[in-house]
Amino acid sequence: MKSESAKSGIERAPHRSLFKAMGYTDEELGRPLVGIANSANDIIPGHVELDRIVNAVKAGVYMGGGTPIAFGTIGICDGIAMNHIGMKYSLASRELIADSVEVMAIAHAFDAMVMVTNCDKIVPGMLMAAARLNLPTIVVSGGPMLAGTHNGKKIDLVSVFEAVGAFRSGKIGEAELADIEDTACPTCGSCAGMFTANSMNCLTEAIGMGLPGNGTIPAVMAARTRLAKQAGMKIMMLLKKRITPRKIMTEKAFANAMAVDMALGCSTNTVLHLMAIGREAGVRIDLDAFNRVSEKTPHLCNLSPAGSHHIEDLDRAGGVSAVMKELSRKGLIRTDCLTVTGRPVKENIEDSRIRDKSVIRPLERPYHKQGGLAVLFGNLAASGCVVKQSAVARRMLRHEGTARVFDSEEEATSDIMAGKIKKGDVVIIRYEGPRGGPGMREMLVPTSVIAGMGLDADVALITDGRFSGGTRGAAIGHVSPEAMDGGPIAIVEDGDRIAIDIPQKRITLKVSEKEIEARLSTWRPPKFKITKGYMARYARAVSSGGEGAVVR
Repeated sequence: MKSESAKSGIERAPHRSLFKAMGYTDEELGRPLVGIANSANDIIPGHVELDRIVNAVKAGVYMGGGTPIAFGTIGICDGIAMNHIGMKYSLASRELIADSVEVMAIAHAFDAMVMVTNCDKIVPGMLMAAARLNLPTIVVSGGPMLAGTHNGKKIDLVSVFEAVGAFRSGKIGEAELADIEDTACPTCGSCAGMFTANSMNCLTEAIGMGLPGNGTIPAVMAARTRLAKQAGMKIMMLLKKRITPRKIMTEKAFANAMAVDMALGCSTNTVLHLMAIGREAGVRIDLDAFNRVSEKTPHLCNLSPAGSHHIEDLDRAGGVSAVMKELSRKGLIRTDCLTVTGRPVKENIEDSRIRDKSVIRPLERPYHKQGGLAVLFGNLAASGCVVKQSAVARRMLRHEGTARVFDSEEEATSDIMAGKIKKGDVVIIRYEGPRGGPGMREMLVPTSVIAGMGLDADVALITDGRFSGGTRGAAIGHVSPEAMDGGPIAIVEDGDRIAIDIPQKRITLKVSEKEIEARLSTWRPPKFKITKGYMARYARAVSSGGEGAVVR
């Protein structure tokens, strides 16, 4: 056991004395030490009850013969950080979370890890740490919140963002907006749609690092507590069998995660996160891989924001296991991959079935023949950009429009809310990339306001920043190279024509190569927007969105 180096032998008497100061007994110190990374806090709805999950994990670890030791990590609520300087820190927090878990695990010589997490950057940050440490590890999510209701219709957080646009355009009054605000988020948990948090929770299960049910069991259900206890017991089995994350997160397991990603219609942010996790696991993933998987994997679930179903519906319909079982019928899932159950995928999904074919469609009648995401290339994005094609109106799959250029999210949002964006426009938001932002902000406010105004089927948005998993419409993000690195998005001008062809995976600035070269020859990068502290260091070290926005 790794923990022997911190607790065994005469020379470790001082170390044991410190353990005993906290109430640990000799019996507990004689057992394997299981670190529990706990991201609980009072600022994220998905985290406010994680202490309950941690206590259940502790009980499971004790039942399995180990000694649980919990410690904390940071976490940012993307919804609360949205549309102000706070969002610059969100993606960058992923690296801090991974680093902090690594530091705690190695400094205290833990034998194994359970990572209790939820929400956008915390889940991938912990998976990155799991791959880096390569200690036996299970990831346990706090689970999704239930959907709210308004006028007999299910709603969620994105409904509130879109309601702001509806209010601004005079479609609803202030009283209705207030009612939507009060009812959209009725319980704790990660926001109820297939946004980034739930996308990553589902992919944690698909890649084999979470127990069956991890991605979909609602936060308020007793089954979530039972799952946490089972994780505590299972980690002792993984330790005994020496099953570590790199034995689970193989190239084939990442292919499984991408297939489930496409079938569910997950967030565009999964592209960044899977690439970053793969890097830690020693598995190289390029952007073309997502297109290759998307082309052969049908889109089976139409979850919010693309459709009317929510994670609670997916859970009721059979969850991630049922989706994987369905995909496996045509060989789209590698069923021999090892998982944290100690068994291969094949055995985990053997008894799974679709319980509601309106939520999980069979392969023979998918919502779309291709997967939920597409990566586009062209002279505007030589290193790629990403769109959730399953959430794009049919007539916007091919679109040509006039560029309206903004150098920040705030400038774009101001003009959108003032009604200055017209049908057919292509809104360009630049200098919001990993380095230029810095931090590659999500931009749920401008996309949601456009949707709330009823323009999402007529207006495209393109950025070197990111869009929320809650975004719908022709919202194309992660443009690489970014503007701060001198990518062509930096020299787009108002009035230029932009052509988007999602089926052909193309995005084109309709300006001659000679003109593009001339503009780039006179371009100079602006000053960094943040010049001190963590984000200044991050801006100097971070890679492009096309490489997962990882710190070099």
